[in-house]
Amino acid sequence: MRIGPHQLRNNLIVAPMAGVTDRPFRQLCKKMGAGMAVSEMVTSNSLLYGSAKTRRRADHAGEVEPVSVQIAGSDPAMMAEAARYNADNGAAIIDINMGCPAKKVCNVMAGSALLQDEPLVGRILAAVVRAVPDTPVTLKIRTGWDRSHRNALAILRIAQESGIQALAIHGRTRACGYTGEAEYDTIKAVKAEARIPVIANGDITSPEKAKFVLDYTGADAIMIGRAAQGRPWLFREIGQYLETGVKLPAPEVAEIHDLLLAHLDDLYIFYGQVAGMRMARKHIAWYTRGLADSASFRHAMNQLESPAAQLEAVNDFFWRTRERTSRLIYAEPAPDRREAA
Repeated sequence: MRIGPHQLRNNLIVAPMAGVTDRPFRQLCKKMGAGMAVSEMVTSNSLLYGSAKTRRRADHAGEVEPVSVQIAGSDPAMMAEAARYNADNGAAIIDINMGCPAKKVCNVMAGSALLQDEPLVGRILAAVVRAVPDTPVTLKIRTGWDRSHRNALAILRIAQESGIQALAIHGRTRACGYTGEAEYDTIKAVKAEARIPVIANGDITSPEKAKFVLDYTGADAIMIGRAAQGRPWLFREIGQYLETGVKLPAPEVAEIHDLLLAHLDDLYIFYGQVAGMRMARKHIAWYTRGLADSASFRHAMNQLESPAAQLEAVNDFFWRTRERTSRLIYAEPAPDRREAA
């Protein structure tokens, strides 16, 4: 899988998810086998460039290349400025968000709401590509804005004419949000016509599903979001299955324990002790999903107010779990509304 000059080590990509794909999570997923990870979206509003949140989202120190940063907005000039800003601050790839179904994004005609205005899509894409001539630009969309208006093929043509170098498609419309099952027929139709790499996204939760989606759609790569929350080793499992046809056993509880501790340490350093502890709560919940007594543990853990207490609770829970079982029992990924597209 190649995006512009960047040869990825494989065709497994972490989807951008607001509040999730920060630098610690991206680095972890890459360590566990992802070929690339796209950052949570950064606003195109230049007034926010100085905010602590934006500076943190633009922090790529020590991150494994290539660094892909997603920008969101509806004004071509502001999107172009945001692309230049991020390219100047370490982004090797600029990704444009036209897939987020969240109301707060769509209400300002950004994200997947843009799919209703194809001329504006063209102006935004052309402006961003012109703004960063030495940086490849990619695009993330949905299949359309509702089931009666699936216009991914039209967006593909606009993207190719504008110089977009890869297209990721979530297999739902904007109106679908995250309900129902992803459909892959539109992705298959887009891939059949595309001259650029196509990345399939939506409901890819297992090695078997990953292979099915790649085979059915013909896509060049797959993008995984919610299924990797608390399961970063999913990329390792999928990579092994695609390469050999052999399915790895579920990870040992001891490995999950060690991974979580390292992830928590990164969060405390990246966000600071207090903010890192609060950010860690959802990750702890995801890591422990499917383990015995995890519901009562999560409830008690969410009441804790210091990293030391949080670490003590995590260690106590996992040592007790390791006494009962050696391997994780999988549970279905919990619904989450924060995936960017």
